[in-house]
Amino acid sequence: MIFDEDLSAIDRQLAPYWRELDGARILMTGGSGFIGRWMLEALARSGVDADVLILSRDPSGFAARAPHLAQRFACLAGDVTDFVPPPGRFSHVIHAATDASAALNANDPRRMFDTIVSGTRRILDLAVERQVSRVLFLSSGAVYGVQPWDVAHVAEDWMGGPDPRDPKSAYGEGKRAAEMLCAIYGKQFGLDIVTARIFALLGPLLSLDIHFAAGNFIRDAMAGRPIRIESAGTAVRSYLYAADLAAWLWLALLRAPRSATFNMGSEDAVSIADLARRTAAALGGPGVEIAGQADAGWNPGRYVPSTALIRNMLGVAPTVSLDTAIRRTATFNGWKE
Repeated sequence: MIFDEDLSAIDRQLAPYWRELDGARILMTGGSGFIGRWMLEALARSGVDADVLILSRDPSGFAARAPHLAQRFACLAGDVTDFVPPPGRFSHVIHAATDASAALNANDPRRMFDTIVSGTRRILDLAVERQVSRVLFLSSGAVYGVQPWDVAHVAEDWMGGPDPRDPKSAYGEGKRAAEMLCAIYGKQFGLDIVTARIFALLGPLLSLDIHFAAGNFIRDAMAGRPIRIESAGTAVRSYLYAADLAAWLWLALLRAPRSATFNMGSEDAVSIADLARRTAAALGGPGVEIAGQADAGWNPGRYVPSTALIRNMLGVAPTVSLDTAIRRTATFNGWKE
């Protein structure tokens, strides 16, 4: 029910623009991931006559998780760094493939970096070869590196960056290098590439048992356990609801100016400790335990975007508050008030 309501809301927002994709042939990487799945669900709901070829390392797994999408759209087995595309022209490319795994970033940073950079170059070469009219590249707020505490909301013109001496920066530096490739291909080959720098998210389909703190907190509260934070919980984040992100991404593909780069996230900042407390309060959990250990993550500080640019250019705004997002995510996963 909640998922259906979210998709209906996306459809209403995009109703004036969906028909621009009639007859489109879209190549999508990362379509089986959290963000890609949301985009595909929205497109399938729209009724638009568009073909999508989803590049996936595990098409059978995707078909098992989302059989209705596997029936509606075609899948191509392959890795983003090494695949053989079918013949014919593509009108659009959505490049969302990233193994956003904290474990991979920590244990095999070379593979993390290579997958992002080599995969992006492979996709851009294909886009040039097939005369693609527009590429949407899903980047990350990690390109800004550690946000200074006195910068409340980091904007697209912030010139900071990850520490290149720290292997934990492999993900952020990989995305920076991929953005540089996009700029090069835009200038050298005339590709029209729009970039989305995505920050933290919350909503149905989010995994509750990997490295996403918000998902872990919801999981523990739903199970009736205290939410445990190993760190001091002082890191600051913000969370955009997934349905809002899906609408923003499709709007960026369809309406953004040529070569635009947008932050996509929420400006509603919250510390990890306060997020845990709000999750426990919203879901009736027994409380929060804070261990106070050193934060081992890539960014123990602030990670909150300014979204003024996309709000002003595309007229978007978040529609779901953090507390509502927590409850809707939990309800999607079986929680009952």
